[in-house]
Amino acid sequence: MKNILIISGSGGQGVMSIGITFAQSAVKAEKFATFMPLYGPEQRGGSAKCTVIVSDEEIISPLPSKCDTLIAMNEQSLKKFLGELAPGGTLIINSSRVTSPVNREDLRIISLPADDIALKVGSAKIANVPMIGAFLGYTHALDSEIFLNTLTEKFASKSPQIVEMNQQAFQEGFSIGQAAKANT
Repeated sequence: MKNILIISGSGGQGVMSIGITFAQSAVKAEKFATFMPLYGPEQRGGSAKCTVIVSDEEIISPLPSKCDTLIAMNEQSLKKFLGELAPGGTLIINSSRVTSPVNREDLRIISLPADDIALKVGSAKIANVPMIGAFLGYTHALDSEIFLNTLTEKFASKSPQIVEMNQQAFQEGFSIGQAAKANT
């Protein structure tokens, strides 16, 4: 199985961090993985995008022409990268920041208030975590326990509270993704 994911947002929204964590988790799950970052020319607040490919087989090119899933952390990234989502693909939007309707009937759309979830569990900085949680809950591209272990390792040196916040945010997103899958 092969999953091509684009994670997009603005600098500071954790796009690269969560993309790297997903790719590292895939390697731990003994899958092939590539991570390709793309930054806008701005120093702060500009667009940020990464493409992560996870596959059971060797990956030929790390830069596909289209992705299966697009995570859009904000309105700007949705508009900028929606054209890279393949017909019949899955769009995961942060409804805390994306308010425009999506005018593509061919997509499966999962909408979750990632900023609100992050604030509820204790930190606005982790809105990226429920987004990747929704992706994994919907696609099961990777065992969620492997991802959570990788995420925990990443933040274990910070504090137990940060680890707990990330786990809670992930679980909320994961549940939303699972519910969306159950309704398809």
